[in-house]
This record gives sequence, C-alpha cells and structure tokens, in this order.
Amino acid sequence: MKPMNLKNAFFRTTLLVAVMAAVASLAATAHAAAPGISGGTGTPVFNLTAQPAYLNQPDGSSVYSWGYGCQRTWSPTFLPATIASPSSGCPLMQVPGPTMIVTEGDVVTVNLSNGLPTAAGNTSILFPGFTVQATGGVQGLLAQEAAPAGTVTYTFTASSPGTHSYYSGTQGDLQIEMGLYGAVLVLPKSNDHNIGSCTPLGQIPAHYAPEADFRLAPAAYNHAKACYDREYLFQFAEMDGNIHNKALQQVSDPVRVAACATGASTPGCSLEVPTEPYHPNFFMINGRSMPDDMDANYEVEYPHQPYNGNPHLHPGEQVLLRIIGQGRWQHPFHEHANHVRILGRDGNLILSQSNAGDLAGPALFTTTTTPGQTMDGIFYFTGRGLNWDMYGHNPKSSDTLATLPCDPDLNGYNTHTTALNYYEWCADHNKPLEANPLGDIAGGGPITLPNPNILTNGAWYGGTPYLGPDATTRSGGPGLDNMQPSNAQANPANERGWAYMWHSHNEREITTNNVFPGGMMMMLLVDSREFVIDESN
Repeated sequence: MKPMNLKNAFFRTTLLVAVMAAVASLAATAHAAAPGISGGTGTPVFNLTAQPAYLNQPDGSSVYSWGYGCQRTWSPTFLPATIASPSSGCPLMQVPGPTMIVTEGDVVTVNLSNGLPTAAGNTSILFPGFTVQATGGVQGLLAQEAAPAGTVTYTFTASSPGTHSYYSGTQGDLQIEMGLYGAVLVLPKSNDHNIGSCTPLGQIPAHYAPEADFRLAPAAYNHAKACYDREYLFQFAEMDGNIHNKALQQVSDPVRVAACATGASTPGCSLEVPTEPYHPNFFMINGRSMPDDMDANYEVEYPHQPYNGNPHLHPGEQVLLRIIGQGRWQHPFHEHANHVRILGRDGNLILSQSNAGDLAGPALFTTTTTPGQTMDGIFYFTGRGLNWDMYGHNPKSSDTLATLPCDPDLNGYNTHTTALNYYEWCADHNKPLEANPLGDIAGGGPITLPNPNILTNGAWYGGTPYLGPDATTRSGGPGLDNMQPSNAQANPANERGWAYMWHSHNEREITTNNVFPGGMMMMLLVDSREFVIDESN
C-alpha cells in the first residue's frame, strides 16, 4: 500500500480551504458507519416491500423513484447496537434498500411484497453469489417474481462472508435504475481464526477517552489479517431524471390508471418507459449526492435516503471500506491520502497461491466500481511521506504536548497506544512544514503555505495544518506568534482535523444536474486521538 505522497499533501494544503467553504454548513454529528437491520440470529427473516417515493436532491429536485423497504407491520432490529435507531422506524421505501446484516452460515429468508404501481408489473430480488430457493409468486426470466400486490419468498444460506449486493431481477434496465437495489453484509463466524481478539484501537485503554465500538464484526473475513477498527459502506449509483419522469408520467396517466383498476392483466396496464439513450444527471453515494451525503444517518430531511457517506478516522486505524457498484455505469472513485488495499471481491477473499494464507489483493488508486460488483478493502492514514510533522511538535516550546517524543517501532511508527501522536511517522518528527512561515514555527520545511489571513474558513478547518484541538498553540514556541486565523474555529468545538476529498475521477460525476460541487463526493476527516469519533448519530 503506497504511503501518502507530497502530491496528496499539496492537494490537501491548497484545495482544503476551498472545499471547506462548500461544507461549512454541515452538521457536527455527520458521521458514518455501516448501519443496517437484522432479521434475527441463525434463521433471520426479512420482510421487505417494493414501493414508490421521492428522493431529495441538493439542487431542490424531488425525483420519483422505486425502492425496497420494510413491510409496515415488521419492526427489525437496527445495527450496530451502538447506533441510534430512527425514531420513525424502518422506512416503507428507501434507496438503497435496507442493508441486511447476517452471519456466515445463517439460513436467510426474505419475504417480498410488491407495492409498486400496478402498471409497473412484477418485481423480484436477485442475490448474486448465493444459491436461492423461491416459493410463491410467478416465474420470471431471472427470478421468481411478485405480481402486483403479490408476494414471493426467497431463502438462501449466507455461505460466504463479505459485502454482497441485491437488486431487482425484473426488467433491470428500468427497475434498478428506479432504485431497487441494496446490500447484504455477511459477517464471519467470530470463533474462526481467533478474529474475536481483534480489538479496535479506540477500545484500547489509553490516556484518552475510549470510543464506542461501531463495528459489525471484529474482521471482514475469517482471516487474522482482515481485522479492522471502523467500517463504512458505500453504494455508488447514478440516475437519469428523464427516465424517472417518464415513469411518473405513465403511472399517473388516467388511461393507464383506469385500465389497471380492472386488473394487472388488462390491456393498457403496463409501462413503456424508454431507458435509452441513457444520460444520468444525478450521481449518488448511498442514495444521496454531495453535500447531502455528509449529513447524519437517518436525518429527517431524507426520509427515503437514510444512509450517509462521511468517514472519520484517527491516524493508524485500519478502516474497512465496503464498496458496491449499483446502477449501469462504472464509477472511478478516488480515496485521497492513500490507496485502498483490496481484501476480497464479491465475497471472495483474495489469497496468495504461492504463500498460502497471505493476502494478495491489489492496492488501488481508484476503487473503480463495476455494476453489480462488490469489494472490501482496507484504508489507513499515517502521514508518512509528508516530510513534515503533522502534529506540529516544536522543541522550542515548553508545552508538554508540543514536546511529545516519537519512539519508532521496527516499522518506523510511534506505536505507544497511550500517546496522542500514536502512529506518527517518526522520521518526520519535529520537521517544520513551511520554508517561509508567517510566524508559526521555524522555517526549513518543504513548502510555503498561502497567507492564512486571506484563506476562507469552513467547517473542521482551524487555521492550522496540524492535527489536534491545540495544534496551533503546540506549533508555537517562546516569542513565536501562533498561526492565524484563530484556533477558535472548528466544528465541533474540540475537533481539529484534516479534510480530504473522496470523489469520482469522472468529472461529470461530481456534479448534480451538471452543477459543481455535487454528486459522488464526500470528505474524509482525519482527527487527532483526543477527539472521540461518535457515530451514534
């Protein structure tokens, strides 16, 4: 896995503040996780429905869509246990559909009822990678289908851990486009390969307040090297608003409505929505476009888009990214600050054939999502390769935190878990950032920052290029002015982190209706260890 290089450091330094202006209005609690629902243990049962509703977009559009949701009389358990459940319960319709969380070996039952407009016809669900038995419904081309107002039941064994997708197997060019897709997360058995001993860094007793454990499992797969500290699920999809508008026009057409009132088989009770040519104008992560994807999970403004995309981490943490390509296009998504080391694809752990048991997944510069494909990967940030001290240590200062030592392990990192500068790259310890500073620390660093007095401030930017709520003070020594603007600005009050854009490398996909910024974009926030990342919403 490549360390962060100076290209990414320069990108952060020069572009951070402009981006922060775009996200200045974000809620302080806009964290992520991998929220979903449970249908029980051993033989989980999920009672889903397919229904229409409208999706809110940041340009003010309200887009008619179809999606899976929970049947009205069913109340699932929300996971992880440490995350707040929505006060309104599981939506009748959401995009993506409810994330179903099961355990390896579970015999899973999914009951689907068809609540789509009668003219939409049958609907179904495919579960790629699993052997599925279906009962009820009617036979379709790819799956057993639920007729209008009808039901169908699917049963399968969750045979392989990892991230999996599910989506409609009926007229996929229309129904998947309309929003009928979701995720199945299969957790490994906790007693395999001693993965139960994988303790997240935030749980290790330390000088700083321990964090709640928001993981769904100790590891992504039954492998000791698949442990992780926190996790996020990202489902990438696009929408052609013209297709959605055509569908709405046809299901609302009085002639069709009258025909369907006498029965689904009545001539004229059908849709003829063209899905080509295809010109998507909305690009979404977990059903939302930037900046909406950085609001909290289950936010009331998005009743049918409950999942967000706003990853946080501390240096050194192993972050599991669960990634799914939904829709019709490939999306070249780039996670700034490091490559993503792939663990597995489509629920298959990638192992070396020459060195049995070793992981062999590639390190990807962009996690290009192929439609229908899933991948699990590990991302981490250390600051290695910056060539300057990311904590702003200053040997001239008398402040205790400013003079924290860096004791390298065999790999060159400070791995004393109780230290504020845990996982600092010790080769850069005490190195100044700026070659020609404006009153912060002694010169000699690799770059010269713009005058901080003319930078535009925004959320999470505290006027300092260093980690920590007191980083501005820490970088100053006797007689030295602190870097301006004031360290008083941050969101929330004790958060002073770095923000990296994570975004599609297809320029059009970081727009909403061709207006930038929008679409497939979010911010990674790197926080110092004294900041407790609370993802409970």
